Amino acid sequence: MFSFDIEPLAQARPRIAPRPYPHIYDPNNVKKYKEELHSLAVQKMKESGLKLFDGALFIKISFYRPIQKSVSKKEHARRSIGHVLPVKKPDLDNYIKSTLDALNGAIWTDDAIIVDMFTRKRYSEQPRIDVEVLEIG
Repeated sequence: MFSFDIEPLAQARPRIAPRPYPHIYDPNNVKKYKEELHSLAVQKMKESGLKLFDGALFIKISFYRPIQKSVSKKEHARRSIGHVLPVKKPDLDNYIKSTLDALNGAIWTDDAIIVDMFTRKRYSEQPRIDVEVLEIG
C-alpha cells in the first residue's frame, strides 16, 4: 500500500485556449497536483523496488480530505471519527480521474489495465491519498 501525503484534488473541467492554436489543457492547480502526485509515486516505487504494474489490476483508493476550519469543535470531532461523511462536492469520480491520470507511468503503465476498483472519500486531520494495488491472475 502507498500513502501519499498530499491533499486530494478533484479533476476540474478542462480549459480551451484559442491561441496560438485551439487546444485543451488542465487548469494550473490540477496540472501542479498531477505532477506532484506523479513525482511522489515514482519516488515510492523506487524506494519499494517495484516495477510498473502492467497486467490486470484491482485497486483500492481512499481519499482523505481536510475537515473545514469553519465547523464547530463538536462537528469537527464527529467528522474526525467518521460519524459525518463528506457528502458535498467535489464528487468522488473527479478525485478518481485526477489521481488515476497522475499515477499513469508512475505505478502502472496505463489506467486502462485497472479492471476493478474500490474507492472512498473521508474526512481526516491528515489529508492524504492511500492506494493499494493488487494484481489479478
